[in-house]
Amino acid sequence: MEPLHRHFEQEIETLRETILRLGGLVEEAIGRALIALVQRDDAVARAVVEADNAVDRLELQIDGHCMEILALHQPFARDLRFVTTAMKITTDLERIADLAVNMCERATELNREPQLKPFIDIPLMGQRAQEMVRGALNAFVRQDALAARQVIAMDDELDARMEQIFRELVSYMLERPDSITRALRLTFVAKYLERMGDQATNICEQVVYMVEGQVIKHPGVAGVRRDDDGA
Repeated sequence: MEPLHRHFEQEIETLRETILRLGGLVEEAIGRALIALVQRDDAVARAVVEADNAVDRLELQIDGHCMEILALHQPFARDLRFVTTAMKITTDLERIADLAVNMCERATELNREPQLKPFIDIPLMGQRAQEMVRGALNAFVRQDALAARQVIAMDDELDARMEQIFRELVSYMLERPDSITRALRLTFVAKYLERMGDQATNICEQVVYMVEGQVIKHPGVAGVRRDDDGA
């Protein structure tokens, strides 16, 4: 193997490992945000907010690394798609971490008042969001389009649970006006979790493009190919 190519492969592997590290921080943020909410733990909520700086630093580090690879190695075909996909999914991961921070802010507000209802569907949504993020990262690292499509299919469950939570909370607000503020904050939490699923779906759509060169993010133009090597 030529030294230049060996160096390129090392750079790609380092990039892959850094993205996995970022993904691990994001998964942890989701889990800890759920703990802050369900266990009414302000200290955990503060820790998630403070840890978001590490996510932001890694995002910037990955962007810089991708730009260096593009400038120094000028990759093409699948390698180019890998690097550009890495840049895009890093943005999605950072947004998921921001949503976890938003959850913690709402949890802190909710902790100042009596709990409105037992948490059932929201923790299930959180677990599913974590699974989707983990599955999206695995699909990216393994360059597995089938696995990516399986994660995309999971998003329907998050949507359905969010709608169920919304209906239930609207009933609370109609029957108990004193619950409106708490119910609204819980609807925000459900929406944050649903958006995490959307971001994981975005990652998987990018993985399909990376592997197959096929755009699936907009159904109206499904089947479009943009690869330059037929791979």
